Amino acid sequence: MRAHERFLRYIKINTQSDETSGTHPSFKGEFTLAEMLKAELEEMGVVAEVDDRCYLMAHIPATSGYEDAPAIGFISHLDSAPGCSGENIKPIIHENYDGGDVEYPCGKVMRVRDFPILSRLKGETLITSDGTTLLSADDKSGISEIMTAIEILMKEDIPHGKLCIAFTPDEEIGEGADFFDVKKFGADYAYTVDGGDVHEMEYENFNAASAKIKIHGVPVHPGTAKGVMVNAVNVAIELHLMLPADMRPENTEGYEGFFHLTHLLGECESAEMSYIIRNHDRGRFEEMKNMMTAAAEAINEKYGPGTVELDLSDSYYNMLEIIKKNMHLVETAEAAINVAGLEAVSVPIRGGTDGARLSYMGLPCPNLGTGGFNFHGPFECITAERMDRAVTVILSIIEQYARRKGNML
Repeated sequence: MRAHERFLRYIKINTQSDETSGTHPSFKGEFTLAEMLKAELEEMGVVAEVDDRCYLMAHIPATSGYEDAPAIGFISHLDSAPGCSGENIKPIIHENYDGGDVEYPCGKVMRVRDFPILSRLKGETLITSDGTTLLSADDKSGISEIMTAIEILMKEDIPHGKLCIAFTPDEEIGEGADFFDVKKFGADYAYTVDGGDVHEMEYENFNAASAKIKIHGVPVHPGTAKGVMVNAVNVAIELHLMLPADMRPENTEGYEGFFHLTHLLGECESAEMSYIIRNHDRGRFEEMKNMMTAAAEAINEKYGPGTVELDLSDSYYNMLEIIKKNMHLVETAEAAINVAGLEAVSVPIRGGTDGARLSYMGLPCPNLGTGGFNFHGPFECITAERMDRAVTVILSIIEQYARRKGNML
């Protein structure tokens, strides 16, 4: 079975995570998919387990004579992004895609002028949703590619070292690594399969923090408000304008960091704000957190102590600090991408992956591409051919590490 054929089966299951649920996993559909994958792995002859928090782990013992090869892991996440619906997905397959605008039955149009990548997909088998839902390519494509690689490995008896597979819940709401048992997983090194185009290799991501802000106003009748009222909504706006406008997501790219206001809710008496703070450079990241703290302190100095309560916490760090000590992971992946007939390109992630946190938990873990594009919205798409190449990349990585028996570095 080709990877895209598996993919079309897996996307029938809604696995959208929900950050408001308070449960782990956050949505029961994640268990449904995990149990399906467990059954398929067992049919292949692979021992797999799904724990009570919906972490699926599977292990394939090394081929006889390859026990000294490093243990390599591959990881993808079960959940799809909140927001645009992930339920009742109706995929559309565009055979021999012409590289032009894609018109959906619902009337939406995915235009090449907005998504230039489309012109590069000409002649391939393009897969989209019907425009009313996600396609759920993030990250059921990665799951499909790993599962297909395992099936080929087992059927063709390809020599390999110990292999470790994990499918995790709730990555999209930042909880994918919360209960990941690195020791139980048992890999020396791993790759997440959760990226964009298949020729892309990602091992730099943002340093990340979140800011939760509560603002306490002084509500009085507007007719007698002078010198007394403190409108919490106005204070929220004032604080927001203290942060540089050129450091918002819509004004940044590449390695440029940002402050992103993700939530603002309020009235005169009280308001709440949420931010995410991102920067690839650790020093600049710390400066940005200091800027946020300084803005809160300035508000409190102006309106009185306790007007602003700031809860600032780090989320994850740039995996580059770990990966640069293990560059064989990058070199191996780049060689594998070349085997797939592509030129490897390293790109910085303007976000994060489970691999970033796992790297700091003792499991160096860069990110591989899946061949998908436009994630987290109705214009998600992927091609069958790029999924095939992702499978080739995974198998080539396995073969390369198998050849390093007792001679890792």
